Amino acid sequence: MTDQTQAAKSGGSTLGLAIIYVTTLFFIWAVITNLLNPALAAMKAIFHLDPVTANLQNFAFFIAYGVMSIPAAGFLAKRGYATSVLVGLGGIVLGCLIALISTKIASYPVFLFALFVMASGITLLQVTANPLIAAMGSPSRSAFRLNLSQAFNSLGAATAIFFGASYLLKGEAFAPDVVITEAMKSQALGEVGAVYLKLGIALAIFIGLVYFVRDVISQNAPKIATSAPSPFSALSSKWAVLGAVAIFVYVGAEVSIDSNMINYLEQKQILNISKLDAGHLGTWYMIFAMLGRFLGAALMIKFLRGHTVLQFAAMGAVALCAYIALNHGATQGASTGSFVMPIVNVTVPIGPGTGIGMAAICVGIFNSIMFPTIFTTTLERSSAPASATSGLLCVAIVGGAFIPLLFAQVSKMTGSYSLAFIVPAICYAYILWFANAAKSAPIHTIEEGVSGGH
Repeated sequence: MTDQTQAAKSGGSTLGLAIIYVTTLFFIWAVITNLLNPALAAMKAIFHLDPVTANLQNFAFFIAYGVMSIPAAGFLAKRGYATSVLVGLGGIVLGCLIALISTKIASYPVFLFALFVMASGITLLQVTANPLIAAMGSPSRSAFRLNLSQAFNSLGAATAIFFGASYLLKGEAFAPDVVITEAMKSQALGEVGAVYLKLGIALAIFIGLVYFVRDVISQNAPKIATSAPSPFSALSSKWAVLGAVAIFVYVGAEVSIDSNMINYLEQKQILNISKLDAGHLGTWYMIFAMLGRFLGAALMIKFLRGHTVLQFAAMGAVALCAYIALNHGATQGASTGSFVMPIVNVTVPIGPGTGIGMAAICVGIFNSIMFPTIFTTTLERSSAPASATSGLLCVAIVGGAFIPLLFAQVSKMTGSYSLAFIVPAICYAYILWFANAAKSAPIHTIEEGVSGGH
């Protein structure tokens, strides 16, 4: 074997390793993001928080998309892809360490700051990883790599909810109707700190692995546009604005339901189960989202256009949320039996509140295709440059900071999580209107930029 052949094989092997590492980034940010769900339930119990104060975790996390997206793009333009990946991961590690400190000093505000720091790192990773994974390797397989990365993103989301609940919601502090003592509080905070410490250590090791392939990442990265238009220049396009609003309300609705799922399902009038069981059962929300993504993709390939599938998805989400809100007076009462949810092995009692609880979980099916479909539908219709439109849509993810607070406020005012579902119902109604309007709008080829993932 010649030295040249050996070098080619070695180079191909290193590129493959770099692709694996970049694909893993999608899994990592899904884990960190969806760990919010059990963390919100845990901190609400530990610090005796009302729904609005508990949902400040969503605000602290998702506000980073609005604050850091443009600085992240600027950092990428100046320092390149490899450095951006390393710094983004470093930001998550720093956030994990701050979260550990917050549990040691029992400070909820410090924990909120930790979430903002983690999300800032994830924002830089998202700006970097989507175009990077598309460019690494053969152009003919770029779509395959993007879809594979999104699959890992969904897997990371389900993993975070299940294992996060297993570690963050165990112990006496989360038993029904318990009065939390200082000893219980200390033990529960210790479990939260331990989770973030382990994540920080694992990510620090991963940073070392990525460092060794940094040159390969730089060599295979797409060319950086040093004079890319500002995302806010896309505000001149009607469809860029309509799409940004759709992303804003979609992410807000998804985060509202997803992050409050555990507190919702555990209620006596819904399923009357433990926080731990509610956390495990909530995993099905993401499993349904993953299955829905495959089904939606198949429908779009074989039968329907994207905006048509988006219409059906929005109608389904509106119907489920309206059903939950209209039946807010139902109470679980005495169960007439039970069934076991597969995979998570949770026994679900059958009663008046069961259908409402399962309806909330099933919203995941209809959420599944919304983000990428809204993204591409907007890019195909926007009169602004694709890079500017894409940037504006990424900034609009900040909806995950504001709408959950509205959801929590309605819940607090009415004393009912079920009635609060009217908030995501209104959000999905806008998406339904957006999908219907998209049918008659002229479309064009997307000539630049790569859409993101959520």
